Amino acid sequence: MKQNYEEFKELVEAEFLKFMPEKYQDMEISIRKCNKVNTSRDGLSLMSKDSGMNISPTIYIDDMFKDYERTGDIREVLTKAAGLFEEAMEHAGELVPAVDYDNAKDNVVFQLINTEQNREMLNNMPSREFKDLSIVYRWVIKADSPEGIHSAMIDNSLAAKLGMTEDELFKCAVQNTKRIFPPVVKNMNDVIREMFVKDGMPLEVAEMMTQEIPNDKSMWVISNAQGINGAVSMLYEDNLHELAMKLDSDLYIMPSSVHEVIAVSSNLGDPNELAAMVVEVNMQEVELAERLSNQVYHYDKDLRKLDLATDTPNKRLDGIVAEQSLVYSSQEKSR
Repeated sequence: MKQNYEEFKELVEAEFLKFMPEKYQDMEISIRKCNKVNTSRDGLSLMSKDSGMNISPTIYIDDMFKDYERTGDIREVLTKAAGLFEEAMEHAGELVPAVDYDNAKDNVVFQLINTEQNREMLNNMPSREFKDLSIVYRWVIKADSPEGIHSAMIDNSLAAKLGMTEDELFKCAVQNTKRIFPPVVKNMNDVIREMFVKDGMPLEVAEMMTQEIPNDKSMWVISNAQGINGAVSMLYEDNLHELAMKLDSDLYIMPSSVHEVIAVSSNLGDPNELAAMVVEVNMQEVELAERLSNQVYHYDKDLRKLDLATDTPNKRLDGIVAEQSLVYSSQEKSR
């Protein structure tokens, strides 16, 4: 009989060390909830019995449980997980020499996340609200590694180690984000054409496959050069203004994911209809961890200001409609 998730988690906690090499047998298993963007996960790590200090990477119980649901073989799952964990332990110190607390201020960048979906995580990190979103901060440890970008979310504990207040983090990120992750605004046609060519299609064929659409009828992708957490580029108003002037109209901005947003001329549709499309795409096509918002934003080119254009009830991103604010309850009680 297969274990349910809670039973599986208890079994992992009890048995995992038995599948690790002898040199790890004097460690203790630690399983704790790890708040991640838009969700939380049960993370497993090892701790020294003497110091109680976490000295290991973290692997996630839900990933192991997916393997268990697929195979039904608990020994196979634990053997595989222990192997991956041992490999991670062997490489755990590789980034440490690159960590430079003194120069951290030059590598602090923005990230945008959904406020309602991440309230618990936001309680433990420096942040500031931006419409229905929150600006949080990441410390980029390596931006040009062959293995990709290495960065860490800055929580209150890390901010204290860096000796930086939220205001200091914000001021640094204003400059650093644009430098480390240069914002880009591209016509969707150009993006599609580049994808075709990258997949091996001859350029002339790719150009034939992508129909030319007038600028004011096109969709525009706002991201960054790396395509990682690029939705934060909507914070740079000068890019929005340049696009709005090119289209000679205000903009509606649709959050495609944490990696990019899509801008269109405000003449192309009703914001509530666009928001309904955003919700549908979010729920059906975008992984929960990558969803940004179910709302649509309006950029006024004359006022040079970005505001919410919609206020749909589904503030959360996991399909659960958020409860009405407790403010109303408090107001009722005070009457």
